[in-house]
Amino acid sequence: MVDREALLVEIGTAELPPKALRRLMEALRDGLHSELAGARLEPGNARGFATPRRLAVFIDGVRRRQPNQAVERLGPKVEAAYGDGGEPKPAATGFARSCGVALEELAIVETDKGRRLGWRGTQEGRPAHELVPGCVEAALSRLPIPKRMRWGSGEVQFIRPVYWVVLLLGDQVVEGDILGIPAGRVTFGHRFHAPGGLELARPEQYAETLAEHGYVIADFDQRRCRVEAEVERAAAAAGGTPMSDEELADEVTALVEWPVGLHGGFDPAFLRVPAEALISSMRGHQRCFPVRDSQGRLLPAFVAVANIESRLPDEVRRGNERVIRPRLADAEFFWNQDRKIPLDRHLEGLRDMVFHRRLGSLYQRSTRIGALAGRWAVPLGGDDGAAERAGWLCKCDLLTEMVGEFPELQGVMGGYYAHESGEPERVAAAVSEHYRPAFAGDELPASPEGIAVTVADRADLLVGIFSADGPPTGDKDPFALRRAALGLLRCLIEGRRDVDLRELFLSAAMLYEEQGIGATSSVEPVLEFCRERLRHYYFEQGVKPEVFDAVAALGGSHPFDFHLRVTACQDFHAKDDALALASAHKRISNILRKAGSVDDTGPGDINVEGEEAEVSLALSLREAWAEAEPAIARRDYGAALARLARLRPAVDRFFDDVLVMAEDDAVRQRRLRLLAALRQAFNGVADISRLPVNR
Repeated sequence: MVDREALLVEIGTAELPPKALRRLMEALRDGLHSELAGARLEPGNARGFATPRRLAVFIDGVRRRQPNQAVERLGPKVEAAYGDGGEPKPAATGFARSCGVALEELAIVETDKGRRLGWRGTQEGRPAHELVPGCVEAALSRLPIPKRMRWGSGEVQFIRPVYWVVLLLGDQVVEGDILGIPAGRVTFGHRFHAPGGLELARPEQYAETLAEHGYVIADFDQRRCRVEAEVERAAAAAGGTPMSDEELADEVTALVEWPVGLHGGFDPAFLRVPAEALISSMRGHQRCFPVRDSQGRLLPAFVAVANIESRLPDEVRRGNERVIRPRLADAEFFWNQDRKIPLDRHLEGLRDMVFHRRLGSLYQRSTRIGALAGRWAVPLGGDDGAAERAGWLCKCDLLTEMVGEFPELQGVMGGYYAHESGEPERVAAAVSEHYRPAFAGDELPASPEGIAVTVADRADLLVGIFSADGPPTGDKDPFALRRAALGLLRCLIEGRRDVDLRELFLSAAMLYEEQGIGATSSVEPVLEFCRERLRHYYFEQGVKPEVFDAVAALGGSHPFDFHLRVTACQDFHAKDDALALASAHKRISNILRKAGSVDDTGPGDINVEGEEAEVSLALSLREAWAEAEPAIARRDYGAALARLARLRPAVDRFFDDVLVMAEDDAVRQRRLRLLAALRQAFNGVADISRLPVNR
């Protein structure tokens, strides 16, 4: 049995950046495992730990020593190694010395480059304690740290100052310096509850020792569960439930080692301020969880997560309440000040805000969004006047004090201020909704005017930036064009709006042209960019790439129609007849490609003549197309495919009984026309030949 021991590495630091903590933990875990594997220490399962003051990795087993390794080395050519009389030259003795053997132990090896000196031997494996420190240093050097820092008088650099290092292999300390700190077996617990050192006997005791004696929950996910439980408990004590927030929960988890939830309250008069502003203030400034009642209304209460189990919890609560009050008062002040100026008064101020150095100001962008939203509002089911007005106003809240303090409230506050300024409800709702969807899984705009402004906003952005800067490359996407394209597609697909993207982008381009900015040439590249986003969209939903390609092969620029076809093909592919028909369609496509030009005859007009199998297929095709064509016209693609699938027996019989490439030219052309008509019928929904022929 291989002699293996568990390994523990812990780096104790000053407070680490909370938003990067999980990423650092995972990178150190994966990086160390990779380095140990590269050192042939055969690491077992790795588990990462992270708190505000430490990064750690536990590996349940590594070899205590590398396995021995067979080594083959080639040296100099024989003529360079020996003289004419067979006496060794310096090249030979030097090669023997480098291998650590006597000259007599070398052999002559035949290679494709001639006869050379060689040595075959066994390299003894090195002990793990010699290799682990280097592996740890290498893993630390590869952490995703954008900017490293020095501390004290040393030259060592890391994301934060390092105060202690634990390096245990089994029950033994691995000697060595990591980031300038000698490794040991002493860790440290909570800064206040257990500030003294805690000696670790073995790596397996790490998490348990910190939890029982150090007031530290070292496992990030376990600590996050504790945060959620404490927040739920404290919110219940306040008479409500906490607002869920995954990002905030992660950040709070990264800020505490021993989470304790405490509820607090604030003056109910603050509830006159829009709830979103209060929520942003509590979350962003104080990292507190707002509390709602059973109807979802905001309560004058919050939950804070402390990093200490205080003997005087009421004092801690009052302290949080004293700190949060001025933050809420700021939000109230912004709300009152902003309402003194009608929202449309900010339009002129947008003239001084640059949208893009080549595309003009935000005022110009607002005029384009307004015009585009008005142009497309009716096809999208909305009122053109309300949509155009909302498009004009949708960026005005960027000049308000509230949005200046809380940028994440763009649009939302614009909707409130539009309502307060006396704008129609449709306009206010569209302004409020036009940034949706802002992220994966976000809700779509609820109103048709909101859809119109959202679509116009994203179309203007895509066409404009493509014409000025081109498509995003690699990870660089400063204008979030990928997100904009996906949001646009979601609005049309999930909102069931039938819009031709090519026409939409051409409309957007023409508005740029009217301002003297050439943009028409960007329409097709933007359309192709959206098709690629569409591919990603369906991949996330589990649609097979071949199904996507089958529909994409027909071209088209209507996302909702594309969606109906993809859905029908996905369902069709799950049926037994689909595989056989896809295989037959591939055969048909190959035959027609090799045959070259074939007269195009519609499926409903195909001649019924020839051998019995030909006649049977032609009649079956005409009958099927009589039902499938109306189904395609009304976009019932599933029904069309189901009807065409019933052609399978006739198709099978045709290929069994008929030689397509007959010697008689007239017969051959007749049969090719029949296959072309059959292909045309199936291509009415998608290129069935691209569907996978197996599951």
